[in-house]
Amino acid sequence: MSGKHNGHHHRAENGADQAKIKNERFVYQDDELIEKPFNWSQLTRLYGYMKPYRRQLLPVIIITMVLGTLTRLTVPALIAFAIDEAIAPADGSPSLTKLYLFGASALALYLIQWGTNVFRIRYTNIIGQRVIFDLRRELFTHIQKLSFRFFDQRPAGSVLVRVTNDINALQDLFTNGVVNLIMDCVQLVGIAVLLLVLNFKLGLAVMITVPLMFIVSTSLRRRIRFAWQDVRIKQSRLNAHLNESIQGIRVTQAYVQEKANIGYFDKMNTVNRLAWNKASAMNQSFGPVIEITAAVGTLILFWYGSYLVQSGAMTVGLLVGFANYIGNFWEPINRLGQMYSQLLIAMASSERIFEFMDEKPTVGELPEAKRMPEIRGDVKFENIVFEYEPGRPALRGISLEAAAGQSIALVGHTGSGKSTIINLLCRFYDPVEGRVLIDGIDIRDVTLESLRSQVGIVLQDTFIFSGTIRDNIRYGRLDATDEEVEMAARAVHAHDFIMKLPQGYDTEVQERGSVLSMGQRQLLSFARALLADPRILILDEATASIDTETELKIQEALKTLLTGRTSFIIAHRLSTIRHADNIIVLDHGRIVEQGNHDELMRKRGVYYGLIEAQYRFLSA
Repeated sequence: MSGKHNGHHHRAENGADQAKIKNERFVYQDDELIEKPFNWSQLTRLYGYMKPYRRQLLPVIIITMVLGTLTRLTVPALIAFAIDEAIAPADGSPSLTKLYLFGASALALYLIQWGTNVFRIRYTNIIGQRVIFDLRRELFTHIQKLSFRFFDQRPAGSVLVRVTNDINALQDLFTNGVVNLIMDCVQLVGIAVLLLVLNFKLGLAVMITVPLMFIVSTSLRRRIRFAWQDVRIKQSRLNAHLNESIQGIRVTQAYVQEKANIGYFDKMNTVNRLAWNKASAMNQSFGPVIEITAAVGTLILFWYGSYLVQSGAMTVGLLVGFANYIGNFWEPINRLGQMYSQLLIAMASSERIFEFMDEKPTVGELPEAKRMPEIRGDVKFENIVFEYEPGRPALRGISLEAAAGQSIALVGHTGSGKSTIINLLCRFYDPVEGRVLIDGIDIRDVTLESLRSQVGIVLQDTFIFSGTIRDNIRYGRLDATDEEVEMAARAVHAHDFIMKLPQGYDTEVQERGSVLSMGQRQLLSFARALLADPRILILDEATASIDTETELKIQEALKTLLTGRTSFIIAHRLSTIRHADNIIVLDHGRIVEQGNHDELMRKRGVYYGLIEAQYRFLSA
């Protein structure tokens, strides 16, 4: 009674949860169900990652397959002989000596089988983990090469789950799955042949249930594959939301939205749980199908087998041996069913992994791309048109020039196209129309590494990596010495605050530099850029988070930093852009004014209005 009540309560809870989820109108856009048939070529591609290890794996497969199959096929025969020859022989004289001999032989075979299994599991686990390592490294390497547009369209958590959870789902397949599959198939064929040889009619009668089992299980395959694929998608969305929640915890707490955020997480968590329950229930349905089939086969065995024993067509020992073979026959079938379920899980994950693997960078290198020679610094934008989304241009016919060593300031309201120009200069995106030239060379004709290694960028939202202060500065040039790191820090007036930290340059900082102030992080980014010594320098609101006193300190450092370099400066502060050689005023993706500070102030146009608005804001 209690069990029924609990089962009813569980079903009601699931039903209520499902209704609740259906009624909630929240939408995920990071993943879609991949509606593809079972793709054997994709499975071949997956196992292609094992090819480098085939010379190490093949001997193990052959040795363990031969030893394992022989021991499994021999033991039931020994039991049959022990009954017919030592326990109940035809002459009616049992032999204890023969019984001991058969028992010792069976024990030896069991020990061989155990030792073989231990060796196989250990060795294939090592090889399998190497394959997983290779696959994860290749996926991560490929993701590093993808363009900004790829990351614009996907949450970080969705990318994270492909590299972690989806690849982890392949571990069982790569470690023991392949060897077990081969061994079980060989064992299954061997037992089937023996059953038919020992007694053709009885063997055929017992195995008649196998086709029925496959007919029933086949109908479940597609549903199970899509169920596990749906689980992967739900987990990806859950990870994406979790990553977003952690990154935005300050905003959440500042606006007292913890309860709303927890509620949203609970909904997603419930969706994930229900998807897992559904897939798991379908997955477990293989077991009962095989058990029922085995039970029917066993009934046929003893019904028909007892008739054969009574009629003298079969001995008792042979019937017992036959029963043992039947037990060993259903065991690999059960494992093959589980293996197929495991394969479905792996296919759901591999589809998502290869979806990323097959993603092509929207910004790629031409086959004939050459290295960019050492940059002098002449930059030219020719009739640039660019749009992040079709039909919504962010830049409309932009043309501008910067001579080597000049400083160019980009000003304008939010959304006017300032950062887009910088993104095109670094070739994070390619224009829809027009060209970007550096020293007269179209940047699409050179390798990305040779271009970006000579362009430095300092962002407003400076990213600080987990590690030491020294390592974060050295990120600008990994082969820099400790003395060069310290010189760069001194030049931007970061040395003093660094030395006040507990371990100075060896102070560990966590992700995004949580122990540092915004201004301190900006100073580190200046030191990083100075150490890189780029020919073209980009300052994207780089002084927005630095207080006035600190800004005065780094003005001299900026002069040193900008000397001899072409620079593009995005800034609202007058002190940063007053001395720029050319100020480009943007509005809705178009250049509306350009000139130096004095020229633009005399025009009393858009730039003049921006400066006046800033003065009014500061004096308010």
